[in-house]
Amino acid sequence: MKRKIAGWMAAFATVALLTGCGSDAEVPLNQMKVEKYVTLGDYNNLSVTVDAIKVDEAELNTLLNNVYLGSVDAEKVGIVDRAVAVGDTVIIDYEGKKEGIAFEGGTAQGANLIIGSGQFIDGFEDGLVGVMPGETVDLNLCFPEGYRNTDLAGQEVVFTVTVHYIMPTEIAQEDMEDAVVAAMGIENVSTVEELKKYVYDYLYSNAETNYTYSVQNGIMDALMTQSVFQKLPEKLVDTYREMILESIQSNAVAYGVDTETYANYFFGMSSDEIVETYAEETLRQDLALQAIANAEGLKISDDELQEKLLEYAQTAGYETVEEYVGDSSLEDYRNYFMNEKVMEYLKEKVTITENQ
Repeated sequence: MKRKIAGWMAAFATVALLTGCGSDAEVPLNQMKVEKYVTLGDYNNLSVTVDAIKVDEAELNTLLNNVYLGSVDAEKVGIVDRAVAVGDTVIIDYEGKKEGIAFEGGTAQGANLIIGSGQFIDGFEDGLVGVMPGETVDLNLCFPEGYRNTDLAGQEVVFTVTVHYIMPTEIAQEDMEDAVVAAMGIENVSTVEELKKYVYDYLYSNAETNYTYSVQNGIMDALMTQSVFQKLPEKLVDTYREMILESIQSNAVAYGVDTETYANYFFGMSSDEIVETYAEETLRQDLALQAIANAEGLKISDDELQEKLLEYAQTAGYETVEEYVGDSSLEDYRNYFMNEKVMEYLKEKVTITENQ
């Protein structure tokens, strides 16, 4: 079964059971004398500055507006008393026919279209300007010569389009209706006030998550700034290069895209650039965290490892730990959980200043 690990950071934060000949590259980090590569500073007195946990009022109002408008229809708030204009978002049904026969990909119901966006072929959006909601029009159009579907390239077609309503861009909270909210089907949310609290809680939860990541990143930045590293063995760096590349490839498969598409979409760089950017940096971070674990006597026992693996396996939907781990080394996961434990230790020691 395909190997699954606990997200991208799990792959970046832990190294596989290392391979090599006659060097530290054949030893897992928790068995390596990492102190010969890193000299730690005063890690018990780190300071970080982060933004306080709060919800921005403008962001709250924008999301509330978007959630509410996502549930409107012609009877609930949708605009039906004026003609379509450029810039409007309209909800439409359409059917395209060539020589009286509907063609594949030319039919949709309840489609969302911004007039003037250029999403459809020339003439389609312009042909809807001035149409009243509830009206149906026939648009006599021609696909461009270079259209990707060669069966339609340069061909004359007719689109029959019904405009249902125009989507409002914004609605004041005092104009929102409890009946619209109740129809959304959100558990324990049936009024505008309850929806606002629901949206607030969502944003607050995101803010808490961002706060946690900011603290962790701040701790790591501070730790790395005061740590001194010796030249790292090239075989060890190569192992991290391989690990990161394998992680990129694995995540790409999970998203159903090729490696370079995944790399460019999520990181804005090629897979080779990601490897060179993060390999040595990630290795240094792992060495520093392991050095703290050694100094403070922090360990992940076999029982603790099995307990955590069982939790991860159950969360990921696996029946057994063995199925979850697959062909991976248990040291992969031990090192990852060790990094988590060291980070929790540092969080208890760090001085946090919050930007209000």
